[in-house]
Amino acid sequence: MARNFDAIIIGTGQAGPSLAGRLAAAGNTVAIIERGKFGGTCVNTGCIPTKTLISSAYAAHLARRGAEYGFAIPGDVRVDMRRVKARKDEIVARSNKGVEEWLRGTRNCTVIQGHARFESPRSVRVNDEVLEAGKIFINVGGRASLPPMTGVDTVPFLTNSSMMDVDFVPKHLLIVGGSYVGLEFAQMYRRFGSEVTVVEMGPRLIGREDEDISEAIRQIVEAEGIHIRLNAKCISMSKRGENIAIGLTCEDEPREIVGSHLLLAVGRVPNTQDLDLDKAGIRTDHRGYITVDDELRTTAPDIWALGDCNGRGAFTHTSYNDYEIVADNLLAGDHRRVSDRIQTYALFIDPPLGRCGMSETEIRKSRIRALVAQYPMNRVGRAVEKGETQGLIKIAVDAETKQILGAAILGTGGDEVIHVLLDVMYAKAPYTLVQRAMHIHPTVAEFLPTVLSKLQPMAL
Repeated sequence: MARNFDAIIIGTGQAGPSLAGRLAAAGNTVAIIERGKFGGTCVNTGCIPTKTLISSAYAAHLARRGAEYGFAIPGDVRVDMRRVKARKDEIVARSNKGVEEWLRGTRNCTVIQGHARFESPRSVRVNDEVLEAGKIFINVGGRASLPPMTGVDTVPFLTNSSMMDVDFVPKHLLIVGGSYVGLEFAQMYRRFGSEVTVVEMGPRLIGREDEDISEAIRQIVEAEGIHIRLNAKCISMSKRGENIAIGLTCEDEPREIVGSHLLLAVGRVPNTQDLDLDKAGIRTDHRGYITVDDELRTTAPDIWALGDCNGRGAFTHTSYNDYEIVADNLLAGDHRRVSDRIQTYALFIDPPLGRCGMSETEIRKSRIRALVAQYPMNRVGRAVEKGETQGLIKIAVDAETKQILGAAILGTGGDEVIHVLLDVMYAKAPYTLVQRAMHIHPTVAEFLPTVLSKLQPMAL
């Protein structure tokens, strides 16, 4: 006989636990199912562990620059990766256990561990038990994709998940993929002491960014000794004794690179292949992402998909926003929509990139008459004082409405300062609101009015 609940949530990533808590607080009986580690990607293999590792790498990098700041550390700065990993593991465990303990202690919420598969639009099977509910929410996340490259099945490789188990400094880390994940690990391990080579199939790093931003990022990572190989059109992999060789079809020599370890960072795929979605009438696209409407409803009545598995965002903050949209619409009678949110994200290299709204490329394609301004970080007082002058600030506005269309802040504090502009965009206020505001000195944010005073027509 089936166990009945008001709601079933599959997965405990960023959207699932918060939704469970809010539904349960409203008096609903909730079953939340987890087949792996509580907390999803962010807690276990994504945001929390990687940013913890980045912090350790930053500390080592800053220590090596001591002479620039007027102090010296006796001897060489050496990284103990076992201690670095232990610190990361402790922080992750705290978050992981916190999510599980909170869910288990939530009234009206039943935690079930196991693999859920749909049996019908109203039921799922877990551990040979059938659960039924009037509402079902899918929050199963995603995983690293494995590219169909020649020889990939003949060599050992790492992904963002298995990198979390590394407790040593690779002699030469080869990274296939020159985007967000690849670049964060590249700089991190270069600072830990590895030789690092990044291989990218495209003509530049982070192809979705504007060319000037991509070039600035390339200069930043190359300045730290990271090797960048672009235009790698046909990549092959093979063993070379105890090492790994990557064969390249590139414009530059050499045509083969040999390293000690290989990290694949070429994108992600949703964890939807083993849920028996067809039994519930839930459609997916050609990549496996669950098809949802603007309020995150699937093609099956009373079933929603939240987080990375719906293809409407690939970040912790988009997943959490999915939860807020669904919960407010169901429990507060709201009509929040995915299309209401403004794209925003960060690249957590050092210095970080904060992005919001449209890129310059997207603005040109839209044919909007726009104004744009750029300002180098080496003219920002706070950046000079900190000795972190790499990067730039770029802001674009609509020439007619004066509303901010998009911005990129590549520089110290860029991941935080970008929110000044993002909030003004949500308020649909003109850029003059920021331009005329009085900001604290000395900060990075105080230069936003200066940047906005330099707006010029954007060439189409």
